[in-house]
Amino acid sequence: MRQSAPANRERTISVITEPNAIVWIDEIRRGTTDTSGTLSSLKLSSGAHNLRVRASGFRESSIAISPVQRGELRVRLLRTTDQAELLFQQAEAAWETAKDESSDQGAVDLYRRALKLRPAFPMAHVGLARVLLDLNDPNGALAEIDAARSTRLIFPEASAVEGRVYRETGQSGEAIGAFNRAIREGHGFQPEAHVGIGLVYEDKGRYELAAREFEIAIKQLADTEPIIYQLLGAAYEKSGNNREAIAAYENYLRLAPNGSLATSVKSILDQLKSQQPE
Repeated sequence: MRQSAPANRERTISVITEPNAIVWIDEIRRGTTDTSGTLSSLKLSSGAHNLRVRASGFRESSIAISPVQRGELRVRLLRTTDQAELLFQQAEAAWETAKDESSDQGAVDLYRRALKLRPAFPMAHVGLARVLLDLNDPNGALAEIDAARSTRLIFPEASAVEGRVYRETGQSGEAIGAFNRAIREGHGFQPEAHVGIGLVYEDKGRYELAAREFEIAIKQLADTEPIIYQLLGAAYEKSGNNREAIAAYENYLRLAPNGSLATSVKSILDQLKSQQPE
């Protein structure tokens, strides 16, 4: 009797919803839908997953993705008049497009207005923590992380942001602890925390360990974040592994040929390739 081929552990879905909607899978942002409302070719590992979708002016929606689901996944969003939700959406948009301290402060004000209307709003507390960290207010950021945990005890994103606060204030031991907690809370899946641990190792000059963490993050994000390839390339370059550095930098350019770091990465690549033996 002919044996069937083994099932492919990876699969691909396409999310179809409102235009310019943000898509998360397992609390990891995976992209934004296009003007037709589609985000295609999202790679998933085996097992069940959680999909979360948010679009401006709509109520956020979360649905389960079954272990066998693949192909198109349609998500219907409903309009909302919830002022806390709408202010939160405005705050998120303001922070993502912020270019200076003044626009960051505008995001802070919007987050605080949302939280005044809905104090138990863990995602808004974490969003505010990120902006406060950008504004060099680590104590304020940690206070918001504590507030987020008061209503959501298991919160991988909050732990990852806490790790960032500790790393950026030079508390590497506390940073590693928070990042590892984020990974445990995410059942092993928390690319932001793996990147954070990699940066801590890089700060300590432990470049091979840093590269390992960056590689884990790249795998978990299904090859969608070019900046991590740049970090990986730099770690390999500093460790003297030029062959792997070249591969990582080339992957950065494959994903972001016109990215903000593309010119400098091309220059580094030319230099590294010139040093390779014939």
